[in-house]
Amino acid sequence: MIDKQQVIDLTNEWLADKEYFLVDVFIGKDDKITVEIDHADGVWIEDCAELSRHIENGLNGAADDYELEVGSAGLGQPFKVVQQYKIHVGCEVEVLTKEGKKLKGTLKEATDDNFTITITKKEKPEGAKRPQLVEEDLVFAYGSVKYTKYIINFK
Repeated sequence: MIDKQQVIDLTNEWLADKEYFLVDVFIGKDDKITVEIDHADGVWIEDCAELSRHIENGLNGAADDYELEVGSAGLGQPFKVVQQYKIHVGCEVEVLTKEGKKLKGTLKEATDDNFTITITKKEKPEGAKRPQLVEEDLVFAYGSVKYTKYIINFK
C-alpha cells in the first residue's frame, strides 16, 4: 500500500519553489494515486509531467504496482482548499449551503477563516411601487457550506 503522507511530502517538495499549490491527494484501494494541483494562472501539462516524474522517482521501490495521475483540480469542481478561494476572488461562484440553498454571486473576499460573496436580489423598498435589484454581502465560514465552485461563463 502506498503511503499517502509520502506522496504529499514528495508533492510539497516539488511545489516548494513554485507558485502551484496542492489541492488533494487521493489513493484508491487499487493503489491508484491521484494528485491535484492548482495555480492562479492555470496548470500546465509540462508541470504535471515533471511533478509526476518527481513523485515516481521518490516512490521508487516503495511499491511495485501503482498508477499515478497528476492533474489540475478541474474547472467547475468544488473548491477543496482556501487557496482556491483566494485565486478566484472577483469571479462568479455558486455556493450550496448546508441547508440546501443554492446561491450565485461574486466571490468578494477570501480570508483564512471565511469567505464573502456578493449576491444580487430583488427587494421592494418601503413606499416603492416596484422591487429593485440590490446587492448584499454574505459571509460564510468554510465549514458552513456543502460546496463552493467557480461558474464557467462563455459570454
